[in-house]
Amino acid sequence: MNYTIRPTRPEDAEGTAALRKMPGVFENTLGLPSYRAADSAAFINGLGPNDHHFVAVLEDGTVIGAAGLQVFSNPRMRHVGSVGLFVHTDYQNMGVGTALMRTLLDLADNWLMLVRVELTVFADNQRAIHLYEKLGFEKEGLKRMSTVRDGQYADEYMMARLRMS
Repeated sequence: MNYTIRPTRPEDAEGTAALRKMPGVFENTLGLPSYRAADSAAFINGLGPNDHHFVAVLEDGTVIGAAGLQVFSNPRMRHVGSVGLFVHTDYQNMGVGTALMRTLLDLADNWLMLVRVELTVFADNQRAIHLYEKLGFEKEGLKRMSTVRDGQYADEYMMARLRMS
C-alpha cells in the first residue's frame, strides 16, 4: 500500500469529514453524527501556530488517516501537547496509525521539544491502547462516565508519554 503523510490542506476537508463519520471510526471519536465537511473546513482554516495536523493520503488523494498535535498555549504548559488520531476502517492494523503517531512524536520530540504528550482514549478501544502503549504512552487514570457514546456513558483512559532526556 502506497500512502503519504503530509500536513493537512484545505482540500482535505471533505475527506477528513467522511473519515470522522465512518462506521468503525466515528464510535471512537468525540464527534457527532451531524459533523459536516464545512466543520472540517472551518477546523482546518482555524489551525493556529500551536496546532499541527497531518493526513495519510493515497496516491489519488483519498484521506485514510488523520492525526493532530496541539501544544498548550498557557506559558506554564508549553512543554505539553495533546494528540488525536483516526484511521479509515479499511486501513486499520496496517501501520497507518503508527506512522501518523510517529510523525507527531518526531515533531514533539525533535522540533517542539515537548516533555509530555497526552491523550484520551475510550477504555474499550484495545487496538488504540495497544498502539499508544507500543509508542511509550502509559495509562495515568480512568475517567469514568466521561462521555456519551451511542446512548450510553463511556469511560476513557488518560494516557501520556513523558520524555525526560
